[in-house]
Amino acid sequence: MTALPADSEPPLGRGPLRPIELATGAVMAGVTVGLVAIATVVPVAAALSLISAVPLGLLAQRHRFRTLFTATVAATLVTFVISGFPSATATVSMATIGGIVGTVKRRGGGVIAAFGLSVLTGLVWSAVSVGFLLIFANARQLLFVTIRNMSRGVQNLAERQPRLHSLGTAIGTITDAVLHWWWAYVAFGVLAGVMATAVFSWFALGSVLDRLTWLPGRDLHDAPPDDRPVAPLPVTLHDASFRYPSARTDALSGIDLTVQVGEFVAVVGHNGSGKSTLTRLLAGRTPTSGAVTRPGSAGLGLLGGTALVMQRPESQTLGVQVADDVVWGLSPELAERVDVESLLSEVGLDGLGRTETATLSGGQQQRLAVAAALARRPALLIADEATSMIDPDGRRELVSLLAELPRRHPMAVVLVTHHEADAAAADRVVHLSDGRQVDRLPVWPRPVRDERRRPMGDALLELRDVRHTYNHGTPWAATALHGVDLTVRRGEALLIVGGNGSGKSTLAWIMAGLIAPSSGRCELRDFGGARPVSKRIGTVALAFQHSRLQLQRQTVAAEIEDWGGQGTGSGAVGRALDAVGMDRALASRSIEELSGGQAKRVVLAAIVASRPQVVVLDEPLAGLDPQGRAEVVELLARLRDSGLTLIVISHDVADMAAVCDRTVHLESGRIAETSGDSAPAHAPTQTPLTSAMTRLHLHRPDATGGLDR
Repeated sequence: MTALPADSEPPLGRGPLRPIELATGAVMAGVTVGLVAIATVVPVAAALSLISAVPLGLLAQRHRFRTLFTATVAATLVTFVISGFPSATATVSMATIGGIVGTVKRRGGGVIAAFGLSVLTGLVWSAVSVGFLLIFANARQLLFVTIRNMSRGVQNLAERQPRLHSLGTAIGTITDAVLHWWWAYVAFGVLAGVMATAVFSWFALGSVLDRLTWLPGRDLHDAPPDDRPVAPLPVTLHDASFRYPSARTDALSGIDLTVQVGEFVAVVGHNGSGKSTLTRLLAGRTPTSGAVTRPGSAGLGLLGGTALVMQRPESQTLGVQVADDVVWGLSPELAERVDVESLLSEVGLDGLGRTETATLSGGQQQRLAVAAALARRPALLIADEATSMIDPDGRRELVSLLAELPRRHPMAVVLVTHHEADAAAADRVVHLSDGRQVDRLPVWPRPVRDERRRPMGDALLELRDVRHTYNHGTPWAATALHGVDLTVRRGEALLIVGGNGSGKSTLAWIMAGLIAPSSGRCELRDFGGARPVSKRIGTVALAFQHSRLQLQRQTVAAEIEDWGGQGTGSGAVGRALDAVGMDRALASRSIEELSGGQAKRVVLAAIVASRPQVVVLDEPLAGLDPQGRAEVVELLARLRDSGLTLIVISHDVADMAAVCDRTVHLESGRIAETSGDSAPAHAPTQTPLTSAMTRLHLHRPDATGGLDR
C-alpha cells in the first residue's frame, strides 16, 4: 500500500456510501424526523421547523451530497407516513436550507456563495413546483377553485361596507391576476422564499454549525478504496508508522508484524501505547510511512474479510432479538445461508436465539458480537479491548473462545488488550509502548491499602426492604431487587460486588435517585432529616462506567462550570481539578483529547464542583491499564480521606480493597453477604465476584460546601 501524507485523511471518493456516512445519515435523518413531526403537531413548537435544518446542515457540512440526499429521502418518507404531506414538504424544505448552508461551509465559502447557491437552488425548486402543478392539472384546478371561492367570500364581506368596497374589488382583481399568471407568481415566490430563508439561515444556522465543528465526525477505521478481491491474510506490516492529522508525533512507529491464517496473536499495551491505531492498520487504513501488504483488500465488514469486535458490547448490538442481531446487515440471500443456532452454540449462547438482546449481560453481548462477526466468515477477526468492560469470569471465557476460533475456522484472531493475563493463551504476544514494539511492559505494583485518616460518621444513606420490578403489571415484568437492606455511613467507602443480573445497576440507580423503588425506601439523612433520594435529584451524583458519555461540553473548564452551576468560575474549576490531582493547565484542554483515565478524573472533578452529598461511580477501573488503575485508586483514596462517602460497584475486588472499608455481595437481587454496617475501617470483607459495574457516591460533610482537604 502507498503511504499517505502525514496530515491527510482518506478522500471522500465517489463510491457507495461509507459506513460513517450511512451511520451519520441515519442518525441525523432520525433527529430531523422527530423535530419536524413535533413542529407539525404542536403549534407552539413551530420554531422547531428551522431547528430541524441543523442535523441535515451538519450532514452537508461533513459529508458528500449523496449522503444528504439519501438521508433526506429517508426522512421525507418517514415523516410522510407519520404526519402526512405537510411534514414531508417541511422536511424537504429544511434539507434544502441545511444543504445550502452546510455545503458552503464545507467548501469554505461565505454569505455571497450561500446567496449564489440559494439562487440556483431556488430556480430548481421553482421549476419543480411549476412542473408539479402543470402535471397534476386536476389538483391545480381544485386548488384554484378553493382560492377563488375564498377570495369571493372576502370580497362579498368587504363590499357590504361602503368604506371597504374598493378593497373588496382590489382583492378580486389581484386574485384573478395571480391565478391567470400563476406560474410566474409560484416561480417567483419559491425563488424569493429560498433566497431569503437561505440568507437568514446563513447567520442563524451557520453560527450553530460553526459551534459544532469541534464534535468528532471521522471514522477512525475509514480506509481508501481498494478494488482488489477481499483477501486480508496473510498481512504484513513493514516498518509501518502512523500519525494522525495535526498530531506532532507518531501514534505508531516502525512496526514490523505478520499475521498468518491459523494464528491467535495478542497485542498488549497500556492506554495510549498505539494498540487501537495498530488495529486500524490491520483493518485497512494506510500507514503514513512504511507499508502494509496483503494479497487483497482488508474487506472490513465484508464477507470473508476483516471483522471487528469492539470494547463496548452494547454499542455493537442492533437487533431486537439475538438471532436477528447475528445476521443484521447481511443480504437476505446470505442471511438464509447462516446457521444461526450453530453459531450461537459455538459462542456459548445455546437456545438464546429468541431472547431480547437488551436482557443479555456484558459477557453475553460480547459473545453475540463474535457470533455476528463469524456469520460473515471473516479471515481476520480483531478483538479491540473486547475484554476490558466485562467481569473476570466473562473475560476468561471470552479469551478461551477467541483462542479456539483459529483451530475451528480458516482464520486468524488478533486480541488487543492491556491485561497480560489475557495474552496467556496466545500463540504470539506483541508488546507496545509509546507506539513502538518492546520486549516487555513495565510492571505496576498493586495499590497498597492505606489506613483511613478520619473516622466514619453516623448513617447517611439508608435502604430498607427495597424492591424493584421493571414493567410492573405487564407480561414483561422482571423483578431486579428483592428486599435489600443496607446502611451507608457518613465518610464510608463501600464496595458492592455481584454477578451479571444480580441487580447492581438497579441498586445504583435507586441510590442515585434516578428511579424510585417499587416498594421500600431509600433515604438520605442530613440536617433536614431523612427524605427519599428520588425526591432530591442532584444530592446524589452518578458517574457512569463510560465517562465520555457524561462529558458534553467542548473543554474541561466548560464541563466543570456546567456541573457546578451559576457562580462556578475559574477559581472553582481550579480547586476541583486540584481535588482530583489534575493540572490546572488542563482546564483549556478539549474533551476529545482526553485519555480514558483523564475523562474519569474530569467527571469526578465536575462532581466535586457540583457539591453533591453522595456520588455513585460505575466501574471506575474499567478500561484502564495498570498505571491508570493505580492512579484512580489513589484518587479515590484521597477523596475518601477528605471525608467523602464512596459507594463503589466494581468487579476489581483486589484493587478496590485498597480504598473500601467493607464489601457487600449482591446475589439475585438480595444481599447475600456483608461485613456488617459497623465494620471497622481497616478490616474489609472479601467476597467472591463474577461481574460488576461501579458507581461512586461522594459526600461533602461541611455545611459551607467547601472540600475539606
